[in-house]
Amino acid sequence: MAEQLLNGNGNGNGNTAVTEFPCNADGVCMACKQTPLETDSLFCKTCGSRWHVPCLPVVPVSVVDWECSDCVLPVENAVASAPAPSVAGDLVSAIRAIENDDSLTDVEKAKKRQELVGGSVKPVEENNATKRNGVMDIFHSGLNCSTCMFLLERPVTTPCGHNFCLKCFQKWVGQGKRTCSNCRTAIPAKMASNPRINAQLAMAIRMAKLAKSENVGGSSAPKVYQVVHNDERPDQCYTTERAKKTGKANACSGKIFVTIPKDHFGPILAENDPNRNRGVLVGDTWEDRMECRQWGAHFPHVAGIAGQSNHGAQSVALSGGYVDDEDHGEWFLYTGSGGRDLSGNKRTNKNQSFDQQFENMNEALRVSCKKGYPVRVVRSHKEKRSNYAPEAGVRYDGVYRIEKCWRKVGQQGHKVCRYLFVRCDNEPAPWTSDLTGDRPRKLPTIKEFKGAVDVTERKGDPSWDFDEEKGCWLWKKPPPLSKKPMNVVDPFDPTKIKVVKPKAQKVSFKIKDRLLKEFGCNICCKVLASPLTTPCAHNFCKGCLEGAFSGQSYIRNRNTKSGRTLRTQKNIMKCPTCSTDIADYLQNPQVNREMMGVIESLQRQAEEMAESAEESSTKSDDNLKPEEESDVSKASDSGEEVLEVIKEKDDEEEPPKKKRKGAGGKAVENVEEPPIDVAEVASNAVACN
Repeated sequence: MAEQLLNGNGNGNGNTAVTEFPCNADGVCMACKQTPLETDSLFCKTCGSRWHVPCLPVVPVSVVDWECSDCVLPVENAVASAPAPSVAGDLVSAIRAIENDDSLTDVEKAKKRQELVGGSVKPVEENNATKRNGVMDIFHSGLNCSTCMFLLERPVTTPCGHNFCLKCFQKWVGQGKRTCSNCRTAIPAKMASNPRINAQLAMAIRMAKLAKSENVGGSSAPKVYQVVHNDERPDQCYTTERAKKTGKANACSGKIFVTIPKDHFGPILAENDPNRNRGVLVGDTWEDRMECRQWGAHFPHVAGIAGQSNHGAQSVALSGGYVDDEDHGEWFLYTGSGGRDLSGNKRTNKNQSFDQQFENMNEALRVSCKKGYPVRVVRSHKEKRSNYAPEAGVRYDGVYRIEKCWRKVGQQGHKVCRYLFVRCDNEPAPWTSDLTGDRPRKLPTIKEFKGAVDVTERKGDPSWDFDEEKGCWLWKKPPPLSKKPMNVVDPFDPTKIKVVKPKAQKVSFKIKDRLLKEFGCNICCKVLASPLTTPCAHNFCKGCLEGAFSGQSYIRNRNTKSGRTLRTQKNIMKCPTCSTDIADYLQNPQVNREMMGVIESLQRQAEEMAESAEESSTKSDDNLKPEEESDVSKASDSGEEVLEVIKEKDDEEEPPKKKRKGAGGKAVENVEEPPIDVAEVASNAVACN
């Protein structure tokens, strides 16, 4: 409390400079360090603060209308000819104007009231030309030091929920002050002597500054990446100077020939193949996984599953796999990923050492099972246990649908994730001589399904299903929107394919998600709700921390065998993260309002960005609505186009003989087949049209 000059309005006479201290939050007088009685206490009619009457320099005449020295306006230098303005009346009218403003939210009203009463003190920026991004605005407005009013530097959080810079806090405590400068709550002696830095808060501020430097053009030097555009890549995979091994071990991918994003579901149609205008057909074979990647059948050249845990799986590769896999052609049992120790620089490991869980790629397959998405399947010649694998290379075998998934104990003694794939393609399988594609079939009987756990089955209608009227498989529901960059044909040069990426927003969703993860509870590992910061600088949700110690009393009563009562003993309640005793803190925990405000602002901004992204995608969908509606009701291949090609070939006198690549890279000449019955093919093609 600063020195105050008593005026002559009934509170005292003369202009003697005195020092006055009120009572703190615990009711202890800050002048005499004693707890006053009710008869010796006096309350200010304006601010409601409690004062010790014997410690006042002058006993007030009127107790009812008494105001403390902080609330009394000084009149020492007042001019008689100029009446003092009614500050209280202006303040009340301004507050009422804020309350009557319907355009403001409750949070904005509270912020404006606080700025009006306390005065808005904003730090002077070093460079006004540098603009902040949205995250930094939130941090500057919500996480300022209560002493210097700048953004927190090495933040320290008191048990009462207020944040300070480490230097400001040490300077305050070094002056002999043991109460919070905001609420006058007593600071524990252990924290005053050894304050702990709030590491989570410091990390969140650091990431916000990093987002500013990366997205808004900060002072940090831009990162240089070596990028080779798709048009500049060769038709085959290649090695660069950085390659450590010869061959394709360290090879780079060649040119991508199809115009689909990496999260494209379903068959690859002719419209996505600008060079050949036929798409990827069942039976197409490539030399290796790198060449298969160039045609989009399965993009990962090492991983067996392509997908995202929150979006679904687009394709799988049967190549080696697990000993539990079973391949029956039209259906097969697939084992998920994980369970093998690949720590260090291990690339492969056939021994399973822990259980598989429905997470990452396994969760992506389960999402496709629930939604009924089509999954492209490629088989490799490395699948030695399958009778349906190709003799050489990698072959595209069409789309399958995951009907069920579960977990069971595998042959190596650990639980594995299992998936039942059933073929559902409009083209016949490469190992059959049928002229038509698949039809809905009865699910096979799985023996291991009896002892399975965590069983997941599709409850609603699948997105990819068979249409009885048209007699083909098609999208019954619109396919999921892509979240990846898309390859499109260059309008100026149709032979070139360029990558179109979505416009980068000021702060990406990824950065906001990472910032919210930094504000994580150490118990539930979720975003903090009503955050509490313990004296040991660990952050928890209020409900989680109170629930961890629910049912435990702060004091333990002790009795002897003879019935004599002993002194009560304080129970030790250790922090869930460290061994610090937080029993005293748990008696009256205070929510960190500043941190909670920042978290709510980040969540609100993330929701607004998601809504704006959905609106923009909806507008783009409306522009392409006629094309999309036709795509939904269209099969994976057009029977009329096939029929026209067959008729043109029949009209030719002597069609040229084509050569295809066989095993070992040798050219094999196609053997002339008997003429095709055009009428029979036409009847089958019309059904799919």
